[in-house]
Amino acid sequence: MAPPPRKLVVEVVSARNLMPKDGSGSASAYCTLDYDGNRRKTNTKMRDLNPTWGQKFDFAISDIMNPGALEINIYNERKGGTRRNNFLGRVTIKVADVVKQGQEALQWLRLDKRGLFSHVKGELGLKVWYEDPKPAPPPPQEAKPKPPPKEEAKPPPGPGPEDKPPEQPKNLSTVAPAEFQIRDVVQRNLGAAVEYNHNYDLVEPMTYLYVRVVKARKLAAKDANGTSDPYVKIAVGDANAKSKIIPKNLDPEWNQVFAFSKEKLHGPLLEISVWDADMVGPDDFLGALSFELAEIPTRKPPESPLAPQWYKLEERPGKTRVKGDIMLALWMGTQADEAFQEAWQSDTGGHAHFRSKVYLSPKLWYLRVNIIEAQDLLPPDKGRLPEPFVEVQLGSLQILRVHKGDVKGVNPQWNKDLMFVVAEPFEELLVILVKDRVGNKEEIMGQVKLPLSPQVIHRRIDGRSVPSTWHVLDSTDKNVFRGRIHLRLSFDGGYHVLDESPDFSSCNRPTAKQLWKASLGVLELGIIGANNLLPMHNGTGGRGNTDAYCVAKYGQKWVRTRTITESFNPKWNEQYTWEVYDPCTVLTVGVFDNRHVNNGVAQKAAGVKDTPIGKIRIRLSTLESDRVYTNAYPLLVVTASGIKKMGELECSVRFSCISTVNCMQAYLQPPLPRMHYFHPLELGDVENLRIAAMNLVASRLARSEPPLRQEVVQFMLDTESHRWSMRRSKANYFRIANVLHGVFAVAKWFEDICRWKNPVTTVLVHILYLILVWYPELMLPTVFLYMFLIGAWNYRLRSRSPPFMDSKLSQGGEEPIRDLDELEEEFNVVTGNKTEQVLKQRYERLRGFAGRIQNFLGSAATQGERLQALLSWRDPRATSIFVTFCLVAAIVLYVTPFRVVAVLLGVYVLRHPKFRDPLPAVPLNFFRRLPSLSDRIL
Repeated sequence: MAPPPRKLVVEVVSARNLMPKDGSGSASAYCTLDYDGNRRKTNTKMRDLNPTWGQKFDFAISDIMNPGALEINIYNERKGGTRRNNFLGRVTIKVADVVKQGQEALQWLRLDKRGLFSHVKGELGLKVWYEDPKPAPPPPQEAKPKPPPKEEAKPPPGPGPEDKPPEQPKNLSTVAPAEFQIRDVVQRNLGAAVEYNHNYDLVEPMTYLYVRVVKARKLAAKDANGTSDPYVKIAVGDANAKSKIIPKNLDPEWNQVFAFSKEKLHGPLLEISVWDADMVGPDDFLGALSFELAEIPTRKPPESPLAPQWYKLEERPGKTRVKGDIMLALWMGTQADEAFQEAWQSDTGGHAHFRSKVYLSPKLWYLRVNIIEAQDLLPPDKGRLPEPFVEVQLGSLQILRVHKGDVKGVNPQWNKDLMFVVAEPFEELLVILVKDRVGNKEEIMGQVKLPLSPQVIHRRIDGRSVPSTWHVLDSTDKNVFRGRIHLRLSFDGGYHVLDESPDFSSCNRPTAKQLWKASLGVLELGIIGANNLLPMHNGTGGRGNTDAYCVAKYGQKWVRTRTITESFNPKWNEQYTWEVYDPCTVLTVGVFDNRHVNNGVAQKAAGVKDTPIGKIRIRLSTLESDRVYTNAYPLLVVTASGIKKMGELECSVRFSCISTVNCMQAYLQPPLPRMHYFHPLELGDVENLRIAAMNLVASRLARSEPPLRQEVVQFMLDTESHRWSMRRSKANYFRIANVLHGVFAVAKWFEDICRWKNPVTTVLVHILYLILVWYPELMLPTVFLYMFLIGAWNYRLRSRSPPFMDSKLSQGGEEPIRDLDELEEEFNVVTGNKTEQVLKQRYERLRGFAGRIQNFLGSAATQGERLQALLSWRDPRATSIFVTFCLVAAIVLYVTPFRVVAVLLGVYVLRHPKFRDPLPAVPLNFFRRLPSLSDRIL
């Protein structure tokens, strides 16, 4: 007997803001649900633009491998007459993306048009989930003789370790599991803080109780010297805080602000007390005050700060007589209050070290060292000709050599460029060593140490040559002339110093500020919170705990949210802004567990590293202008057992474009500065320079206070992306296979045409073929028109949410990776047995070669995916440009003779090099800016 099929359950909750269609400003709406040939219909809500149905329907999912889509249409019912009901909008849901029972949530989906000329508006509220069939009861068995009773007691009936339910049929769907996919989040309070402050309109307002403790006067003296060491205690609900201690002062001034989250305000009273710190015995009571929370006023910026007031300290039962006054200011506000950033915060445990901070990457330069020649070298052994070479050191990590096997003598010539990465302020010394190879040893013939100062090294922003200089070689013996070396040194500010992978770079501006172009828009990110984070370390009492914070990186600006201690569902609700200079860039947001919290107390432990929980990337070119995207992104990491979900991150993103024309024009510009094309860097040097830049950025940010730790920066910049991985290689292979799938589909279609499987289609193809042969001038315009129609048709299939890390694309899928040895190899940094040096060298050589193949496959897949992106609306602006170009080209080619077009195209392709621009052509610039799936691979 076949098991019952999986059930798709749809609850049609309500709709809002529907288009009036009945001629009197209203509509009588009903919904039709179509799935797999079955249709259901809701009740009709008469004359209501915000109808509520609350009806449930279920459908049988017969094909789990290809579940198809659910289509819901809304109509306006017309009473009387023979005219058709009015169309109000439709919603299409891929059944493969539906969550399982227990994970459903109300989601508001925007209504889509049925055709190009449809007029719809509004949203439809749905709950959609699937239910797996319950296992059928086992068939009755024939009665068997009972075994003899045993003396030992039997356990009560119930499921035991051996009583496993029958295995459910595996989901063979080719899509990723629902928990690994992005989902829309409806934030009902989103933007409620806009009346307070526009900088917080992408997050939910969080209510805080603010207590400003200013100062006190005429306090009671408690020690023998007639003074006190006063401090203030604040207690409200489950939270309490202490101010700093002012020693030996009866009129202390604190000037501190305390912010208590509304979640901590469980009690009805706020208690403020003043105490004298006693290092020997218990602290002495100096007075107290109580306030009812319901009576505390609410302040909304940009109102002026609340003026503090004097309050007389009161006694408490059982305490000694008190005197004195204290100056306080109390108000209820949100995180938009200007006092929030510097206040003591209850949700961070009160640690100033865990507040939100903004960091800036150091300004990076390429340092070009041109080793020209050396003269009058003094060889260590005068009986032979030296074999000199040059070693250049910058710090302890960047060491490069210039060596030519055929260069001998005391006047060698190299004329070789070496590239380094340096950061302002320049701290290291440039050390140039001239060495001689004697057998297996290297001896120093002389050296030069140069500071990285503008007086010594010239700055340039183009390819113009800078003056060269001679430098005398130093040695331990100051009285001996060791020769001199000829150098040409320059800071090249015309390049962009890569510290990220080019596939998901967040900035492409050159170093020199005078080459920067005007801003194209503003990127706003609202970090709302996280859900269902996994325990990352042992907390109080040995229980699992997580102290989470977020880091976002775009361009040179890094932001770090405050650390929410001891919470699996932290709420940050912080908003940040960046200027955008290139729409084809990527925003990266990571979530980390703060390992420097011990039992709620901040600590600085050596060797302790913050643990990454997951990260997301959002490509700006996939965002529509001035639209707010609010989504919950799954936090996925690759472990030795496969891809694992660590929780969800809720974010709101908005890209506001200043000028649509300028933004479109950016697609026609080269992605990198002009120097990368006029004076390109060596391909092998680019990756080495990127690694050096990443290490330099990580070391500089780690010196901030509080530090942005090195492991955090390395995780955000993806320093391990170049390492060999069988999983990544398979992912790139299947990307290429997916790109070639379209070619194979066309070949299969043509084979079906030749076999007359559909006679009507075959006859139409014959007619089209004869027309194109008879009128060849129609061939190109027909191709462009066909691409235009494909792009226009795919517009309705465009994604409504930003692309996200794809677990299936990353070769994770919903099943664990079968060959765990591949993942063990990926996570095994040191390969082979250390005692088997030959095996290790061969294995490392194999991994290096395989890594180059992996990168080649990735590059090939990227080009094919960019071709697919032309008409897939993955980048709405790019597709609109291409579709418009196809339409214009089709019109022009229809009225222009084919021979004229062919002659002009041939002359342009075969033009003389004198008429060629070193910069890439406009079509190539446009193509390189198209998005690929490389930024969605873990």
